[in-house]
Amino acid sequence: MMSMDSHRLELDLHQLDLRFAASRLVDPQAVARIAQSIERCGQIVPCIVAPAPGGAGAGAAPLVLIDGYRRVAALRRLGRDTASVEQWTCGLTEAVLGVLARAQDRSFAIIEEALLLRELMQGHGLSQQDLARRCGRDVSWVSRRLQLLSGLPDAALAAVRTGKLSAWAANRVVVPLARANAAHADSLLAALAASPLSTRELQCWFAHYQQAAQTVRERMVGDPRLFLDALRANDERRAGDRLRDGPEGECIVDLRCLEAVIARLTDRAATLQSVPPALTAAVPRLWSAIDVLTIAIHRGKPA
Repeated sequence: MMSMDSHRLELDLHQLDLRFAASRLVDPQAVARIAQSIERCGQIVPCIVAPAPGGAGAGAAPLVLIDGYRRVAALRRLGRDTASVEQWTCGLTEAVLGVLARAQDRSFAIIEEALLLRELMQGHGLSQQDLARRCGRDVSWVSRRLQLLSGLPDAALAAVRTGKLSAWAANRVVVPLARANAAHADSLLAALAASPLSTRELQCWFAHYQQAAQTVRERMVGDPRLFLDALRANDERRAGDRLRDGPEGECIVDLRCLEAVIARLTDRAATLQSVPPALTAAVPRLWSAIDVLTIAIHRGKPA
């Protein structure tokens, strides 16, 4: 872990430079919990700040807030004017790297780490090798986080930051969808902005999208909530049918499924140039299973 020279002070909130706010996820519930803690016990954990480039501290230039964005939001929520901060005397780049290196002390979301790493690469000219070495990590750790942002549309990133879309959903649903059909990804994000889905709902939606025909997909991305509501209504209807018809109805449904499978197998077998031994060997087992089923059905018929 990096060792940083620092000192504590009380700083007016308006003196803070919040330039890394875009790399933090918005979490109103977390801010509310922190506000309750501060109101009850005071601000126990200080925010971390460092001098802005070209400045020598609070008297010369605003101090850049490196860590503590939710604490500052909580203080503002409580109507406080000042924050307890720990000012690091190192440069801004070293301060960001130091916070990233202290992962065991401050748990960042992976997407937050990725955004900070990208800022250090693009705004501070560091390579992946530099980042890995100076964060006390290996290059694969840096690369995996940067890959999270690869192919992620700006609208999806904004949705993740504001808590309308989980990082999991962004990378497991939006990114592959954007690579396959950018227009569908844009439509989905627009729909989610108006009516957000939970991660579980979006996972269910995407599973059906992957199996759907093109014409159905067009409707699905336009109104994913409507699709899920229709899916839920169909499930409830089928559950009602099962409850009404009882086990007898389920047996009839299963028999129809067997008929459909046998019909499909018959059509496929007719196209074979030669019948493989494994298929021939399975026929006696099929007859035996049908005999057992037939006996069970006739035993249960009314006298």
